[in-house]
Amino acid sequence: MTSAAESVELCFGSARELAARIRSKQVSCVEVMTAHLDQIDRVNPGVNAIVTLDAERALAGARAADARIAAGEDLGPLHGLPVAHKDLVSTAGMRTTFGSKLFETHVPQRNDLIVDRIQHAGAISIGKTNTPEFGAGSQTFNEVFGATRNPYDTDKTCGGSSGGAAVALACGMLPIADGSDMGGSLRNPASFCNVVGLRPSPGRVPDHPTDQAWQDLSVLGPMARNVGDAALLLSVIAGPDPRSPIAISEPGERFADSLERDFRGVRIAWSRDLGGLPIDPRVTAVLEAQRGVFEALGCELVDAEPDFSDADEIFGTLRAWSFSLRFAALAAQEKQLLKDTILWNIEQGQRLSAADVGRAQIQRTRLYHRVRRFMERYEFMALPVSQVPPFDVEVDWVRTIAGQPMETYIDWMKSCYFITLTGHPAISVPCGFTNEGLPVGVQIVGRHRDDWGVLQLAAAFETAHPVGRQRPDIAAASR
Repeated sequence: MTSAAESVELCFGSARELAARIRSKQVSCVEVMTAHLDQIDRVNPGVNAIVTLDAERALAGARAADARIAAGEDLGPLHGLPVAHKDLVSTAGMRTTFGSKLFETHVPQRNDLIVDRIQHAGAISIGKTNTPEFGAGSQTFNEVFGATRNPYDTDKTCGGSSGGAAVALACGMLPIADGSDMGGSLRNPASFCNVVGLRPSPGRVPDHPTDQAWQDLSVLGPMARNVGDAALLLSVIAGPDPRSPIAISEPGERFADSLERDFRGVRIAWSRDLGGLPIDPRVTAVLEAQRGVFEALGCELVDAEPDFSDADEIFGTLRAWSFSLRFAALAAQEKQLLKDTILWNIEQGQRLSAADVGRAQIQRTRLYHRVRRFMERYEFMALPVSQVPPFDVEVDWVRTIAGQPMETYIDWMKSCYFITLTGHPAISVPCGFTNEGLPVGVQIVGRHRDDWGVLQLAAAFETAHPVGRQRPDIAAASR
């Protein structure tokens, strides 16, 4: 019989290693699933990361996965791995609430494309991870399930909007997880929870179904406890699909290859504040302490950043426009069931004129070209993920940073959403901890569509500075 401690160790193995052990029959899918279900039972009540769980379906899927191995069938790269999907993506036959009281009992009849791809690769869907209402905001709480707590300090937030996914990974409840990111929703919770979150290039992971197939502010992407596992999941969910007009034609399989690379002589633009954003000094201290890791890899670091002077106006306009398109009809029918920040975003969007949106698109084009020209001189940028470390879980959004007031619920995430506007791939990798023991990530940004290079540099940094291996105490086996 597997002891509690052995079961926990199984839960914290890398996804790549776990999938290999399953394929070689060193461990069965049922054993893997049972270990993860036990970990969920032990840890989840304290953090509220997985909000819908179908253990019976999970075990049935594990038994079926073992039967396929016994029959000698071809296996996918994620065969037998448990996965819970962000509660914004539809999962057939499994409650999907979008974090909204309006959809509290909603059970979709079909999967979103990303779920289809993950399941086709052999992963077993076991439930859903928590998210703020409709994914709005980088603090994971809603009226359906409540707040998800940071595993390193349960009095603090885990960030968001892929907060449930980040916490489930940090606590060994899942080996891989999917998420999405408009203004930082893959990167921020990864930073707050000491895991990895990649915002891929728009179109890298096609989105279907969606009413806004041409939009590229919000993307789907992978999360994991290490860069290699995030790349493995990306290899499954990336790749073209004719139903997505912006899908990148490059197949996803290449992301499963080795990430090794020599970074000697590579130029990196190191930015402490993206040209003047307020940054909590605790975040700056953690990042500055690890600047030498990049230099030890042979990289040449230069203090520099592009001109982001009008990025705030652009993002505010395009986000409000998007919220108005997505949610105005719901607000007209069920205004009382939508949180105030979503209503504010809708109202902002409804006040926009065609000229406002057109001007934002022109400004965004100019911003892209400024950043493109800047990155002809530097292959990567390294900068803060979030402008603050994890904060009180009872606080809905940050009101001040370093003495500067934040006017709206998204203002404290400019270090992420400025990058969103450029369309460049970006990843959050564990960088260290504040003196209070709170995680801080570093954000690595690559050139246009160079997701591969971003993963390679992140993997090199992670190998040289493996702080991501530190586990939260709450995830340990009970003694």
